Formats: sequence, C-alpha cells, structure tokens
Amino acid sequence: MVERYVMSIDQGTNSTRCILFDHHGRLVSVAQREHQQHFPRPGWVEHDAAEIWRNVRRVVPEALTDGGVDAEEVAAVGLANQRETTVLWDRRTGAPLGRAIVWQDTRTAPLVDDLRRHPGDGFFLDRCALPPSTYFSALRLRWLFDHDPALARRAEDGEVLCGTMESWLIWNLTGGADGGLHITDATNASRTMLMNIRTLDWDEDLLAFFGVPRPMLPAIRPSAETYGVARSVLPGVRITAALGDQQAALFGQTCFSPGEAKCTYGTGGFLLLNTGTDVVRSRHGLLTTVAYKIGDQPQAYALEGSIAVTGALVQWFRDRLGLISSAPEIETLARTVEDNGGCYIVPAFSGLFAPRWRSDARGVIVGLTSYITKGHLARAVLEATGWQTREVVDAMNADFPVPLKRLKVDGGMTADNLLMQFVADVLDVPVVRPMVAETVSLGAAYAAGLAAGYWTDLEVLRRNWHRAGQWLPDMAPERREAEYDNWQRAVERSIGWIRPA
Repeated sequence: MVERYVMSIDQGTNSTRCILFDHHGRLVSVAQREHQQHFPRPGWVEHDAAEIWRNVRRVVPEALTDGGVDAEEVAAVGLANQRETTVLWDRRTGAPLGRAIVWQDTRTAPLVDDLRRHPGDGFFLDRCALPPSTYFSALRLRWLFDHDPALARRAEDGEVLCGTMESWLIWNLTGGADGGLHITDATNASRTMLMNIRTLDWDEDLLAFFGVPRPMLPAIRPSAETYGVARSVLPGVRITAALGDQQAALFGQTCFSPGEAKCTYGTGGFLLLNTGTDVVRSRHGLLTTVAYKIGDQPQAYALEGSIAVTGALVQWFRDRLGLISSAPEIETLARTVEDNGGCYIVPAFSGLFAPRWRSDARGVIVGLTSYITKGHLARAVLEATGWQTREVVDAMNADFPVPLKRLKVDGGMTADNLLMQFVADVLDVPVVRPMVAETVSLGAAYAAGLAAGYWTDLEVLRRNWHRAGQWLPDMAPERREAEYDNWQRAVERSIGWIRPA
C-alpha cells in the first residue's frame, strides 16, 4: 500500500472541514460543511452532535474525491476540535442526550460566582490550573446533573458517556455503540477542570467535587499515538492524533521550543506560548494548559491568552454600523487617514477576557471629536486588536522568563497588512505568517503523521514551515508607549459599566 497523504478532520465552532496534506505539508484538497447554531435562551449556545457526525460522513469522501485520492493512500487521520464543547450520549444506542453545550455558552455563570466564593480559585488552580469559568466542561456537567437528576443516576450506572467533540467523533469513527473507542487527548482533557495538570489523569478530588462519575469519562491519551483503526467512513485507516484547535494551531506553526508563540486571529484571538515541560502558573491573568503530548515523551505546556473580540469587531463595523460592505474594505478605509485621530475603541462586548477578566466591562469609544471620520474609526477598530495582543504578550513576558522574540500569526485577519504591521509595531517584535494558512488542520495532520511514521521527527516538520509574509516593527518607542498609555486609560473607562443586580 502506498501511503501518500495525511488527513485532518477539523471540527470547529461553525463548520467541519476535512483536508488532505502531502508530505511537504501542502494542502491537496478540502471539503467543508457548516452546522446550525442553536440559541434556545439568552446566553445559551448549542450544537446538534448528530448533525456534526453526519457532516463528517459527508466531508471525508468529498475531500478524497476532490483530491483524486483513495482511502488506501491515507497514512493516518488526525482530529482537531472546538475545545470545551460538551456532548453526552447513550452508551448502548449511541444517540446524543440532548444538544452539545458549546464553549461560548454562559448558562453556568451563577455557578462560577458560587465557586469563586467557595471553595475559591486556589482549590482549582492547584489541581487543574484553571479558575472557575463558563468556558470549561465540568461546570456544564454539574449544571446538567442539577437540572436532570435522572441523568446523574444513569451516569453513575455507566449508561451515559461524555466528551468533547473529538471524543464523540472518534467513538463513532471506531464503531460507535459496537465497540467504539471512548478516548480524549491531554490537550482537550486539560480544558475540562477535571484533569490533574501534572499527572494527566482525572483528578479524584475534582471528580468528587463536581460529582462526575469516572466511568462516563473518556480515557486520556497522548495527542499523538495510534488510537485505533476507523471502522466507519475511512475503514482501515489509522486514527493517530487529536488536539484542541488552538493547540493544533501551535503545533501546525511548529512552535516546539519554549518561548515560541502563535496567535490565531479569527472571531476572537488566541495567543499560545510554549513553556516546555514546566507547568508555569500565571500570575497575570493567563491560562495554563497542555500544549501537546507526543507518545511517551514528556508533555509540553503552554500559557494561553484569549481575546474575546478581534474579527468580531470588524464584523460589527460592517454589519451593525454599515460603514463597509466587506471585511477587507476596512484596511482601505483605515489607510485614508494617518492615525486614529485620538480615538480608541475597546470592544468589551461581553466583558474583557485575558489578561483582565472583567465581566463587568462593556465596549466604549473614547476620544471622539468633530475631527473624527469613519477612517479614524476604521483605524481604531484595527488598533484594538493590536493593543489587546500587546496586553496578552506583556502578561506572558511577566510570567515566563524568556521574552517573546517573534510572533507567528494565522487566521483570516492576517490578510490585513496594516493590522499586521501595527501588531509588529506595538509588540516591537517581528510578526510572521506561514505559507499554509490552515494551521489548525495542519497541526492535527502533523501530529497524526508523526505518530504514524509518515514524518520522522519534529525537525522535518520545522523544515516544512515556510514564511509567506513578515512585518518588522517600525514605530518610535516614545509613540508606542504614549499610545499604549492612551489605550489603557480607555480600557479603564470600560470597566465597571455593569453593576451588580
């Protein structure tokens, strides 16, 4: 059998994609299908896990057909997935028990407030390195059990399985109710608030605290090793990798050494810094997470800074204000002026994420005068992404002894050259964009191919990485710091807008 390609299944928040890559890490074919977003109540966000599985069954053969590839030519398949989104299903029938609760869902906010009062952040940080947040899976499980006692009893009896989306897909790919593998990888498990960050096993204290029965949880496996063989969709093809999407992007950007970082700019921004084999506990508002674990090698960790609103601010500028008709137009409009005219936009639409974590903040525009035009507003929109990135990088430099020397970037916003130059200017480091923009999918493929022997080692993957664009800092230090001070004063004015009820 001639194995020429590696396949990646990227199960994202809005769609599911299947991509084939060749030995040089080049994209061969891609197929994609969106799934419906369900918003049954304010703050609730849900997905139909059965619909997502149906989409996987469609996009995989489409990608093979478009690439002129037979399944026998696929060396291995790896999965990347939206993290924290939680699905429960019946062990015997394989049917989902309701819709999956998405990582964006905030129904557990009252529970978060309770946990921060008692037992307090320290109880959780000592074990899983995560503070209570609506992000994480354990709180969703507790909420489901509290609202459906029968579900909790069934889970205790071993009738219910749970997992993040890669667990659901691997279980179905390997046989489902007929012997499917119930597994997760360490990167996804590290986002549940149930895994011990050092042992990479489910933590008994956390399981007891949240009341989660161990039998319903998947086995935790490395991010790259042979899990099993697909029996559905890709019969006979090995499944050899799984990573949360942002960790997959870090892997796809070949950030394998401590101090290397990437930022993915999409609806929001996610900046991850490889910290090596050390668990670095942030003192400056970042999250500690597993970056990846390759086979029996020691796991690598990362610091993560999540920015809630980056590309979403451009969408707001387009759809709500109607000042542009397409996202790329914002760069053209911003270039009609030399600077922001003294105007700053803080996009705290639903609070501020890393490193401030202020749910009481709301968006503000400051510095408005009769001089301000829509061009100045467009520039302020782009600059908001740059300044938010600067805040996260400052926190990382404070937490980690190796200062950032270069930032690798990916995601749709990297097509905006003005923005990328601004990011380089405010960080005072080079910003580089790779040839392959699909870094999430590429990272899952790299991990899968590495485990399958398709690629021999990490250095081979490094050689596959090629630069498509680079921006060097070109801003006077005095201006950089003066503008940053203005930004921080603007942020302070956004805080405390929402008062306790």
